[in-house]
Order: sequence, then C-alpha cells, then structure tokens
Amino acid sequence: MTTHARARRVELASFLRSRRDRITPAAVGLPPGLRRRTPGLRREEVALLAGVGVTWYTWLEQGRPINVSAQVLDAISRTLKLDEAEREHLYRLADMPAVPASDAHVALDPEIQRILDQLGPLPASVYNSRYDLLAWNDAYGALFASMTSRPSGARNVLWQIFVTKECCNPVVNRQEELPQMVATLRAGFGRHLRDPSWTDFVRRLSAASPEFAAMWATHDVARPGSRMKIFQHSAVGQVRTISTSMALASPPETRMVVYTPMDEESRERIAWIRAHPHVPATPSHTH
Repeated sequence: MTTHARARRVELASFLRSRRDRITPAAVGLPPGLRRRTPGLRREEVALLAGVGVTWYTWLEQGRPINVSAQVLDAISRTLKLDEAEREHLYRLADMPAVPASDAHVALDPEIQRILDQLGPLPASVYNSRYDLLAWNDAYGALFASMTSRPSGARNVLWQIFVTKECCNPVVNRQEELPQMVATLRAGFGRHLRDPSWTDFVRRLSAASPEFAAMWATHDVARPGSRMKIFQHSAVGQVRTISTSMALASPPETRMVVYTPMDEESRERIAWIRAHPHVPATPSHTH
C-alpha cells in the first residue's frame, strides 16, 4: 500500500469512529444497554444496522485495505446518518470515484434562485456536471423556453442539443461549442464511473445521436469556462453571447452560467424576448 493510500485509510478509520461515536443507541431504536465505553454505537451495532459482516466492518474501521462497494457505503452512510458532505467525504476516503446520486433532482439553496433572479436582464442558469438544468431566471426561460418547459427529468441541455434537428437547433456555432461540451461532460464522467445513471445517460445519448457518439469516442477532456455562444431565436434571429461559468460551493459539481450579450443588438434582442416570453424560440422537432 502506498503512503497516500495508507494515510487515506487512517483518515477513513478515524472518520468512521467519530461518526459512530455521535450516534446514540436511542437515535436508531436500540436500548442503551450496560457497560458502554462510549455513548455512541458499537461496531457490531453499526454492522447489524447496515447489513454487513461485523468482521468486515471492523476491518474497514481499522483502515485495512479491503474492497468496498457503493451499496455498502450507502448502507453505512444511512446507518451513521451522514449528510451529503459527509457522504461524499466517505466515498473519497474509501477510494470510490464518485457518490452515486440523483443529479437531476439535487436540492439548491433558496439563495441560488434569488441570485439568478437578481442577475436579470442577463440570462442565467445552474447546471450540474451532466448538463442537467437545475434552475434558471426569467431571461433564460424566455430565451430557452423549449428547454425550461420540459418535465424536470428531461431538462438536459446536451440531450436536447444533440437530438434536435439542426434546422431547429438553438446553437449556431455547433462545430466549436459541441465538442467543448462533450469534453466537459467527459471530465465529469471520470468522477462517476460507477454511477449507473451516468453510464446509462451516455449509452442512451450515444444511441440517439451518432454525432455525440463520435465526439465521445475522442476522449477529449475540458473544464467549464468562458466561451462565445451564438443562439438562434425564431422571433429575433441570432443572439451572440459570452457564457461565464462559475462553480458553486454546494451542491457538489454544480455551476452557475451567465450569458452576457456580445453587442448592443444582442442585448436589445434579449430584452425583446424577455418582454415577449410566450413567443416560441424554435420549433420543437426532434429526430
């Protein structure tokens, strides 16, 4: 075992003990019992409640180099009543590449929506690393009504861009923008290799779009950043913007993206769209 791996295992052992010590038997429906050295749970109680072997859990808490699955870590997380930050920390200490979670249904702090609203008249939104749309302001909703009007589980920007016919697609500079988006997705995918929701998403989008499949096969990787994005709106024509991506501290792997008009004409067109929010942006035809 490398020095780094050994240090990570020691930290994992200490973390598990500290979380176990703070859970009282009464909090999980167990009698207090006698002769307890600590007010928290015993190792065998954690193992029983999590549905894992006592010896195996003892080895895990001792920092031994044993294999662990996402299902077992989830069971331990629930038993120890870990919050999202603690759960993510547990996964990292256990050398798991990601915390499987329902990324499209992550809860945002109310302050995020207030910030989005204050950014008007600039279109602004929040995405996760899979490009699921999580929140937006009125300007974004007016500019991309075909996206925001969809059910919550279908608000994925990559999916809509790749399955929408080019004649009706809002992205004008596709040759520059789409490879960058796929490369950014690939960077996020590396943190979710064992997450079925991610692998299923990539599989389904690859089957639905040969263009996406070809870009995905390049294995290019990129980080979110500021880029020029040109959109086509059926009522006003092209809207030229600079998109600025800013990582949010919470939830993990979310970012706010703000679209700033590149010229006065685009600024006026966004203002007109905001004033006429019910005008369709593009026909909603898909393959």
